[in-house]
Amino acid sequence: MPHLMLTTTLLLLALSSTPAAPATKPAAAEKKLEFDKHYLVLLKRAPNAPKMEPDALQKLQGEHLAHLTRMAESGKMVLAGPFDEQDDVGLRGACIYRTATKQEARQLAEQDPMVKAGRLQVEVLAWYTEKGYLAFPKAPPAEAPKPTQK
Repeated sequence: MPHLMLTTTLLLLALSSTPAAPATKPAAAEKKLEFDKHYLVLLKRAPNAPKMEPDALQKLQGEHLAHLTRMAESGKMVLAGPFDEQDDVGLRGACIYRTATKQEARQLAEQDPMVKAGRLQVEVLAWYTEKGYLAFPKAPPAEAPKPTQK
């Protein structure tokens, strides 16, 4: 038993000791990470979505697609698409908005005719990616920030 106690004590001492700093040159200043911020809008089937006749639903789908096209042409939305093969069939699609605030992304997404009709609801998340990793070559350029008036 004393042998076990001695071994345990030595192991604890070895684990708690701080290793000496390696004898190498100091590392160059680490690159500071910079991030781009976008808003991920999840389009979800509303739990109590109203039933619609097929013709009315087809018309509403056309209006939904027209809304997404307008958002893309404005440069406020840079990507959108439906989901498939997902475990949660209530998740219908996603959009990436390039807006100044979460509130603006939500307001634009809620103008979607499918949302107004109660067929879809939106969930808006701020999404950070390392600067320069995402590019949207087909999206119009983002509006330059307007100078603030003093």
